Amino acid sequence: MLKTVAFATLGCKVNQYETQALSEQFERLGYAIVSFEEKADVYVINTCTVTHIGDRKSRQVIRRARRANPEALVVVTGCYAQVAPDEIAGIGDVDLIVGTRGRERLAEFVDRTLERGKTVKCIAGLDEAPAFEELPISRTQGRARAYIKVQEGCRDFCTYCIVPYARGPLRSRPSAAVIEEAERLVRNGYVELVLTGTHLGAYGLDLPDAPKLAELVTSLSRVPGLLRLRLSSIEPLDISPALVEAIASSPVACPHLHIPLQSGSNHILHRMGRRYSTREFALLVNHIRSKIPEVGITTDVMVGFPGESDAHFRESLDFVRRMDFSGLHVFKFSPRKGTPAAAYPDQVPAKVKESRSKAMLELGEFLKDRFACRYVGKTVSVLAEEHRDGVLEGYTGNYLRVRFRGSPDALGRLEQVSVKSVIDGVLLGDNL
Repeated sequence: MLKTVAFATLGCKVNQYETQALSEQFERLGYAIVSFEEKADVYVINTCTVTHIGDRKSRQVIRRARRANPEALVVVTGCYAQVAPDEIAGIGDVDLIVGTRGRERLAEFVDRTLERGKTVKCIAGLDEAPAFEELPISRTQGRARAYIKVQEGCRDFCTYCIVPYARGPLRSRPSAAVIEEAERLVRNGYVELVLTGTHLGAYGLDLPDAPKLAELVTSLSRVPGLLRLRLSSIEPLDISPALVEAIASSPVACPHLHIPLQSGSNHILHRMGRRYSTREFALLVNHIRSKIPEVGITTDVMVGFPGESDAHFRESLDFVRRMDFSGLHVFKFSPRKGTPAAAYPDQVPAKVKESRSKAMLELGEFLKDRFACRYVGKTVSVLAEEHRDGVLEGYTGNYLRVRFRGSPDALGRLEQVSVKSVIDGVLLGDNL
C-alpha cells in the first residue's frame, strides 16, 4: 500500500516554504500527501516559537497527531524544535526532533524507519551552519503565487526576539540557485514570486561576492514569463536607495513593502534594540513614496512591550496614524525565555496589552480602508488567484485584495478591474 504523510505548519512564510520542500522530498520517495486530519503513516509538524502561543499550538498539534494514529511516526521540526528539543521530547508523543538544520534528506532518514517508542533528537548547532540549507521546491499550494526562500538567519538580536537563537547566523542562497528555482516555478505556471527569508534585507552579506538584494531583484526581473516579483518583510535599515531604485525601475516588482516599525515611541524602540528613530523611519517612508508611485506600505506594530506607558503607547498610535500605512499586523508582546526583554521587571499587564491591541487594530482597519478608498472609480490590475461561485479574488501590486466576477479561466492572469466600492478594506469590482 502507498505510504502516507501529513503536514502541519505553524508560523511564518519561511515555515510554509520549508514544509512545501519537505513534502516534495516525501513525494519523490513515493509517499502520498494526505490531510493532517486523516490517518497517516508519518506526521510532520513544522513549529513556531515567536510567541508562547506558537509553542502552545505546536504542542497541541503534536498531541493531535499521536491521537490520530498511535502507530505513526511523528516528526517535529522548525524553530520550537530548535530552541526547546527537551521540552518537546517531554511531551512523550514524538519520534524524531529536527531543528532548523539538517533537513536536506529528512524524508530519506524517516523512510529508513525509526523504532517506535524511541525519541531521536537531531539538533545541529547553529554555529555549525555556515552554508544555506538547500530545500528547493517546484510548486506550492496556490495556483498563481509562489514563495522563494533566499536567506536564513538573523544577526540583529532585538531584545524581544527568539528568532536569531532559532535560526542562527546569516546564510544566503547563491543567486544562481535562486534564479534557477524562479525559472522552474514560472515554467510550472506561477506568475508571481515572493522573496522571503528570516532577515531578507541581509541577503548576500555572507556570500563571497556579496551580492545585494537590489541586484537579485534586477536579475529576477528578467526571468521570462514572470509577471510579478514581491518582497516579503524587510527591515527599515536594510532598504537602501539602490533597492528602492531597483523596485521602481523593474517592470515586474510590486509597489508594496512590508517594513516592520514595532513601535512609534523612540524610548520603546531603544529598549527593543531597534537601531533607528521614528524620524529616520519617517524619512525612509517619504523617500520610498517619492520614488514608487502608488506604493502600499504595511508594517508590524508591537504593543505592551515592557515599560510601555500610556504616553508611549499614545506616541506609537499617533506615529502610526501619521505614517498612513496601508495595513498593520499588530502583536502583543510575548516574553520569550532567553531574550533580554523577558527578564525586564516592568512587564505590562495582560489586560492593558489587550486594550492597546484593540485600539491599534482599530486604527489599522481605518488606515486600510482609507488607502483602499483611493481606488474607488479607478481601474486596477489584479492577479486572479481564487475562484468561488463565479467570483474571482486576488491582489493588486500594492497588496489590496480585490473581488470581481469572472470565470476560472482567468486564474493566474492579470485582470483589469474597475473598482466600484470598498467593504472592510476589500475592493469590489463594478460587476459585483
